[in-house]
Amino acid sequence: MQKTAVSRARKLFAVAGFSILVACTSACAGNDSPEVAPAAVSQEDLTQLPEANTFATVTGAPTDPQPGAGASAGKVLHPKSDLVVYASVGGKPIAKLPAIQMGSPTWVPVVAEQDDWAEVLLPTRPNASAGWIHVPEGTAEPAQNDYAINVDRASFTLQILENGKQIGKWTIGTGKPEHPTPAGRAYIIASIEESKNTYSPIVLPLSYHSDSLETFGGGPGTVGLHTWPNDSFVGQANSDGCIRVPQDALDQLVKMPLGTIVNIV
Repeated sequence: MQKTAVSRARKLFAVAGFSILVACTSACAGNDSPEVAPAAVSQEDLTQLPEANTFATVTGAPTDPQPGAGASAGKVLHPKSDLVVYASVGGKPIAKLPAIQMGSPTWVPVVAEQDDWAEVLLPTRPNASAGWIHVPEGTAEPAQNDYAINVDRASFTLQILENGKQIGKWTIGTGKPEHPTPAGRAYIIASIEESKNTYSPIVLPLSYHSDSLETFGGGPGTVGLHTWPNDSFVGQANSDGCIRVPQDALDQLVKMPLGTIVNIV
């Protein structure tokens, strides 16, 4: 489970397969209907909105339109500054998406598009929260992420895919029955160097949270990917909800771009 730690920002573009797109594409290209403008939000109103990060709960957020869609490569966005998150295209403001969180640049997967709007997955409670952001040119940095991760709790396996092709597979550990690893379409939100604990040199927190623990170790109960000092976790459901992986798996996982989908079934 993710605990207080010294954060380590990492450069995404050193990762092969994570290439900059020329511009955000519109799902409605060729549609002559006028674009829906976002609701006006004053600076004062913006400060009142909850920050869409792992510590927050966002009420009124739509849910992932395809939570069981599986891991797949796709577009991700990095906001250049705080962006308002809306409940729908042109709808009610519900949160603000920060440019940086947990010491790492914010990268969120795009799951739908309409003109200059993008529906993205949020790292907040409740799990599977989503939201719409207005991203005209210059407000966010788009990129194509070629990687995805599958986690199968029944078979205790983790699989890394590149462009749909398996490039690695390991036996892992998951949450114990009273604190199960939650299922759904999560994603990597940060890379943290552990300074307080010795169980893993790096922890990769995910956008999902424990369904049975509101807090853990002083944190918000964020589920993470990390290794363990011994192999007692291999093929076992004995964690407090996090996904424990062998060191060689973690060595590959830390190379994954932020925003990489982790599909947990």
